[in-house]
Amino acid sequence: MSRVFVRLVAFVLSTVMAGFAVAQDEGTRFILAASWQPAFCQVNQRKPECRTQTKDRFDATNFSLHGLWPLRQNYCGVPKELQAVDKDGDWKRLPEVKLTIENASALARAMPGSQSGLERHEWTKHGTCTKMSADDYFNVAIRLIDDLNGSAVRDLFAANVGKKVNADQIKAAFDKSFGAGAGERVKMNCRRAGDVRVIAELTIGLSEDAGSVVGAGAGLAKLMQDAGRTSFGCDEGVVDAAGF
Repeated sequence: MSRVFVRLVAFVLSTVMAGFAVAQDEGTRFILAASWQPAFCQVNQRKPECRTQTKDRFDATNFSLHGLWPLRQNYCGVPKELQAVDKDGDWKRLPEVKLTIENASALARAMPGSQSGLERHEWTKHGTCTKMSADDYFNVAIRLIDDLNGSAVRDLFAANVGKKVNADQIKAAFDKSFGAGAGERVKMNCRRAGDVRVIAELTIGLSEDAGSVVGAGAGLAKLMQDAGRTSFGCDEGVVDAAGF
């Protein structure tokens, strides 16, 4: 993995965290990061999960799990040498994440980036700052991304592959599935792919209950409603199709 890419990811993440900083005082304690994988792959074509992506694969028309991030907490109890490995981007050198067979299978589908060791990075940097085990942490994250993919938001994106969607449409879809005002808990990130601005990721503010299996069991709607509001960010972009 290139150092340039790792620095880009760090910059995007710091921007997202800054955008949610004000909302934190209003109840936001976690962020669910949901990527649109075809857009990610436009600028990361050599990554294993991108070389193998097809228009028929799940992540071509569904959101992919990037991560579940506690606000303002990183690398809790992680030795300095492992932090250095993570920051260098050589994620396959990080310790393997121990999961049940069921969770490992579900994660492979929900997080195509696991082909590049993304789950090791997410646990090392973010998951260690929750009070959950690795298995519980990813179980919660998978359940939340499944909620998103079972919603009007995913339907909006899937119905508009190759077309533009805007902030008002996306907010309305969130409100439809997760309650009035849910769209105010979302930030959208876009990036350039050639001359086209594509939607890269949605980051969703969640309450502190996202930090436990029992609390997260209330579902994405409840976790969003108890979180603070944030600015939406990018106001319009293309829903990218799989393929380069």
